[in-house]
Amino acid sequence: MLIRTALAACCILVTATSAFADDGLLQEAKDLFEPIPVGAPEIEGNPATPEKIELGKMLYFESRLSESHTINCNSCHAIGQGGVDMLETSVGHRWQQGGRNAPTVLNSVFNTAQFWDGRAKDLEEQAGGPIINPMEMASSHEHAIEMLNKIPGYAAKFKAAFPDDSNPINVENMLKAIALFEATLITPHSPFDRFLRGEENAMTAEQKDGLRLFIDQGCASCHNGINIGGGMYQPFGVVEKPGADFLPPTDKGRFEVTKSVDDEYVYKVPTLRNIALTPPYFHTGKAWDLRQAVAVMGSTQLGADLSDEDVDKITAFLHALTGEQPQITYPVLPPSTVDTPRPKP
Repeated sequence: MLIRTALAACCILVTATSAFADDGLLQEAKDLFEPIPVGAPEIEGNPATPEKIELGKMLYFESRLSESHTINCNSCHAIGQGGVDMLETSVGHRWQQGGRNAPTVLNSVFNTAQFWDGRAKDLEEQAGGPIINPMEMASSHEHAIEMLNKIPGYAAKFKAAFPDDSNPINVENMLKAIALFEATLITPHSPFDRFLRGEENAMTAEQKDGLRLFIDQGCASCHNGINIGGGMYQPFGVVEKPGADFLPPTDKGRFEVTKSVDDEYVYKVPTLRNIALTPPYFHTGKAWDLRQAVAVMGSTQLGADLSDEDVDKITAFLHALTGEQPQITYPVLPPSTVDTPRPKP
């Protein structure tokens, strides 16, 4: 995971008051970042209704969309675990290992694109990918729709969610519903969000020092905006390439999407929201210690040999990015019948 770091705080005259320093830091932060909103954002072309969101939640937890009937969206993006599975790479169909660490689903609606290489333009497109990936759910969109049609309880749910559609159980509606549910998985009210809204004591002194370091050394040039990342693509190893564990030569990142040599080893800058909850780090999942990830990114992206104190302060700031976690009631899914297609292990 691309985690930007910083080196040293600007000198402040000893006669300056802490309030003066905080006021200056707050304004700089407001110029660079935005707080997470309290309510779920709208998705253009996909208006939200309670029925659509409830259907999307059911489908998010629906393992019968997978060939084996054992894998669902929550398997790799566990809402109760910061939106990840806490594995280096996820386990998919027939115990296959995925190629990259699973990014968090929380606040993913604010990303410019989805997946590490940005191959999905939005949540709807992303939602369709794992279903047909032979290493993940290993099914097909056609089989998923057949499955939903053969589980009688879904007919009423789709009709309530898409009342104007004469044939509501279709691929487009399935993905729209999942995307709308995922858009509700946001984490407002972190200490940093409260600080941005003017609650100057929401962050500790050490966290403010970490924020100052984060800004002054240019980390915020990539990790900025509402998601503190997720808005651009950057090469991993701007100054110095990390070791092969962190940057395996066989994974060329966004190059696999664009086929442009300029995109070799380029990845979407990840969100740092809730980063303390989502180990392991980097697209390889090879860093289990957030402090280690901070130090690695200091050297590879900034050419900075961070002191232990600097690493501690930046890590403390990153902990201030943990927001209120979504409280989701597990849905009751309709039962299979004798006509429902059987799982294929």
